[in-house]
Amino acid sequence: MTSAGFKLTSQDLVEGGVLPQPQVSAYFGLDGQDLSPQLSWSGAPEGTHSFAVTVMDPDAPRAGGFCHWAVVNIPSAVDELPEGAGGAPDGMGPSDSEAGLPSGSLELVNDAGYNGFVGAAPPRGSGPHRYVVTVHALSADVIPGTPRTKGSRALRDIAAHELATASLTCTFEVR
Repeated sequence: MTSAGFKLTSQDLVEGGVLPQPQVSAYFGLDGQDLSPQLSWSGAPEGTHSFAVTVMDPDAPRAGGFCHWAVVNIPSAVDELPEGAGGAPDGMGPSDSEAGLPSGSLELVNDAGYNGFVGAAPPRGSGPHRYVVTVHALSADVIPGTPRTKGSRALRDIAAHELATASLTCTFEVR
């Protein structure tokens, strides 16, 4: 559900463009950095109590796509996240508030199996994959979960409280 006034922008991403190298995976052996992109949003609808951010690859060869990043319980007063706010694979960088997430936010387990952002790494030769970065304006203050909750599992709870979404889509391919 989109809202005409709710907008997402990024200093790192261009709508319809190729995903930059910092947002490509080092964890999966590519020449990237697993850095979550800088994001800014504006025009959230009235009644917004919190935000969630998700990064999904709907073209991944698995049911429901691949969850690269999921953060819930971002306070309603927040309107941006710096590049690298998402945690990195164990031992590869800071996580949660140390990485730049607002206090109270909860970073969930991505489909690579750790809390944080994992960059693009589609299967070689599978063609271009879309990476959909979405900010969800939510009517709930808190989406239930723990640091062990899978981001793909929280998508149902996010959808149940969604007032509006704003998205950017980029592509990436490994030849």
